Amino acid sequence: METTVCIIGGGVAGITLAMELDKKGIEVCLLESGGFNPDDDTRDLYRGEDVGEWRYNFADGSRSRFLGGSSNCWGGWCRPLDPWDFEKRDWIAHSGWPFGFNELAPYYERTHALLKLGPNNFDPDFWERSINRPDVRRIPLVTGKVRDTISQFSPPARFGKLYRDTLKRSQRVRVFLYANAVNIDTDYSAQTVSRIDVATLSGRRITVTAKLYVLATGGIENARLLLASNKVQHAGLGNGNDLVGRFFMDHPRLFSGSIKFSKQWSRNKLSDVKYHYMNAAVAAHGTCIAHQFALTEETLREERLLNARVWFSSVFPGEGSEGAQALFRCKQALLKKEQAGWKLSKDLMTMLAHPVDTLAYGYTRLFQPRWLIQSVKFQLIVEPEPDPNSRVMLSPSQKDQLGMNRVRVDWRLTTKVQRTFDRTLQILAEDMRRSGVAEVELDPPIEGKRWPADLEGTWHHMGTTRMHDSPKHGVVDRNCKVHGINNLYIAGSSVFPTAGANFPTITLAALAFRLAEHLVMEVRNSGANFSAEAA
Repeated sequence: METTVCIIGGGVAGITLAMELDKKGIEVCLLESGGFNPDDDTRDLYRGEDVGEWRYNFADGSRSRFLGGSSNCWGGWCRPLDPWDFEKRDWIAHSGWPFGFNELAPYYERTHALLKLGPNNFDPDFWERSINRPDVRRIPLVTGKVRDTISQFSPPARFGKLYRDTLKRSQRVRVFLYANAVNIDTDYSAQTVSRIDVATLSGRRITVTAKLYVLATGGIENARLLLASNKVQHAGLGNGNDLVGRFFMDHPRLFSGSIKFSKQWSRNKLSDVKYHYMNAAVAAHGTCIAHQFALTEETLREERLLNARVWFSSVFPGEGSEGAQALFRCKQALLKKEQAGWKLSKDLMTMLAHPVDTLAYGYTRLFQPRWLIQSVKFQLIVEPEPDPNSRVMLSPSQKDQLGMNRVRVDWRLTTKVQRTFDRTLQILAEDMRRSGVAEVELDPPIEGKRWPADLEGTWHHMGTTRMHDSPKHGVVDRNCKVHGINNLYIAGSSVFPTAGANFPTITLAALAFRLAEHLVMEVRNSGANFSAEAA
């Protein structure tokens, strides 16, 4: 197979790139590992070894290996990174992007049509006025250390379904399903990619040659394929400085504390995560939103903290029970979210076996009677500090059905993350007390201790091919081109140098728009064929 641009991976980044290049008349070959729907054999290719300090699921349910990629299991949360997330912060090791927020701002604006979001406005006052409900109000905090932030919800956009017809109608984009890239071949100097070796689980093999190549298979698989492509360079492609797979990041999440609201705030839905998403009460302009608290930039600098986001989370009757979990999985199925091994019959039997918990939880979720809420906790997501020892590696012994080494993931978090958990909640709790909003009882601090057993990730896999102007500190340059290789690019959240405390999809989509413009210029400069009419 010969083409102009070969894109490996049919997720948000890969499909966005393909559609943008198509508009400019550039021929594209898009390789997708799966089909139109999930299947167990393809899903198995994602599995590997978890060797971190705590149990971390990075495969089943957290990624989707069929057309649309992880948009198939995405909740739809969208908010751009904060401007200071791009900056070098002297108290955070390895922080700083090669460019600032203003570089991505015009591309963030373009993501709203792509992701089916509302107006390009994240001002809390705008959304509070637009919703205009007495039970959806911003809490008046008084210290000036805490700020309001807004996230918008995509429906969510399932790219494999939403843009399938667009890809099918294109005369220049060819999509190959069940096409697994197993090796990136280069010339003898490893400075130019010459072809992609592709295999199917049924035993077929093809090769793809192109002018330019883009790796867009996600924060874990991008690193895996580079490390596995080691025929010329023993350590893998782009890995001359042992950086591929390092700096693996995910957003850690904890539920903590106990909140007892004053009467006038006890029924407020704006900041409670249980009333977000697909809830007409917390929506305007045809878009559901979520409200979070965060510390101001000045407070972060004074306290030398990482970024973080905080919600309230009501505890419903029956929550955490087997019946409630089964009901929640059924809801996820209705939202078309992939759940490995899910069976309706099994969950129906579970709910029938636990009728009280199931009905109590379902009734509270559906009708939202505040009098049934047992308690309210904080839900907190913290920015991970970049750590070279948090990494994705190749398993030395385990191989998948295609003969590729499986991954070995070692997710680590620093003590600064623990301190950010503690101080963020302490500052917010004090502000709530002084504002007369609520009485707050905090859990004991976690800094310097073992992580709580209920620590979990949010399946935002980032950082493993980080961006930096110097090859000594990054795998790709500011244009997402792999250092030392003149025609290989990487798309997706694996290029993030830092992760902020926000959801990565909108940012990786903005980066895909930016990369598409760069690739168009590269194609034009190379003299490759493209449609002048489309351009």
